[in-house]
Amino acid sequence: MLNMQEYLCENSQRLDSFLAKEIGQTRSQIVSLIKNGCVFLGDKKVSKPGVKLKEGQVIKVEFPKMEKKEALAVDFDVEVLYEDDDVLVINKPSGVTVHPAPSVKDATLVDWLKHKGVRLSTISGEERHGIVHRLDKGTSGAMVIAKNNEAHEFLSKQLQDKTMGRYYLAVVTPPLKDDVTIIESNIGRSSSNRLKMACGLEHGKYAKTMFKHLALSEDDKTQLIACKLFTGRTHQIRVHLESINRHILGDHIYAKSPKIEKTEHILLHAFLIYFVHPRTKERVYFTAEFDDVMKETLEKKFDLEILNEVITPEYIIHSFHADS
Repeated sequence: MLNMQEYLCENSQRLDSFLAKEIGQTRSQIVSLIKNGCVFLGDKKVSKPGVKLKEGQVIKVEFPKMEKKEALAVDFDVEVLYEDDDVLVINKPSGVTVHPAPSVKDATLVDWLKHKGVRLSTISGEERHGIVHRLDKGTSGAMVIAKNNEAHEFLSKQLQDKTMGRYYLAVVTPPLKDDVTIIESNIGRSSSNRLKMACGLEHGKYAKTMFKHLALSEDDKTQLIACKLFTGRTHQIRVHLESINRHILGDHIYAKSPKIEKTEHILLHAFLIYFVHPRTKERVYFTAEFDDVMKETLEKKFDLEILNEVITPEYIIHSFHADS
């Protein structure tokens, strides 16, 4: 049963701003309502949040009932790096998908959040669990989760205006030629393989990544690099590396010889995340430790003394700032 409410506009203003004040919800929640076809101007369905309202107009809103889906049983552990009333910072394990989808049969990070009780209030009928940004299934590392609507709105804006940032570490082969490599190339869905993204496509979206040399393996065949994203496209780091004939160890989708490394465990790790805390308004930094597979690979292939010098937040942040 739908709950229908009416609201009278008393002065000219944007539809999303008006409803946000009247209903007492964030703009992003209102936009979801509009996109889901729940908002009417008179008897006509509205599709654009920026519609200009006139004095005396009546706006109708249908509030759908939220259908809660039961969480699947979770058979993985997630390390919590930090938690308070507003945010949850975690170290996502490799092999865990963030969002449920028809093709995903196993428990996801959203299922884990449901068990933990992280459910954001919603007016659009869709379940929301505070996911601000995502990591690929095979990628491990730091993620921030919002625990309420205000925090979600605040963090999402930072993701858009780049005041939130992440530094990734990856083990690649063959090594990059230069100390710093910058790639700017549009990324879009591959026409030949729907599982892949590809560079240089006309329908693609602008993407920029910076790669920084950290250490060379003892046999000179692999390299530990740091990666900084200036945009947030699907598979961005992996696609940009493939465009210069490099790939991350364990990446069977973008590797040249997938039969050699048929594994979901990609040696790509979101090592460091920073953002402005929604309540304190202070910039905070969190680092996520490597899992056993990445640790063992680094210990086996690299000089530990060199690794101890370069795998620090200070070294990585400074090295990018020095070259960007």
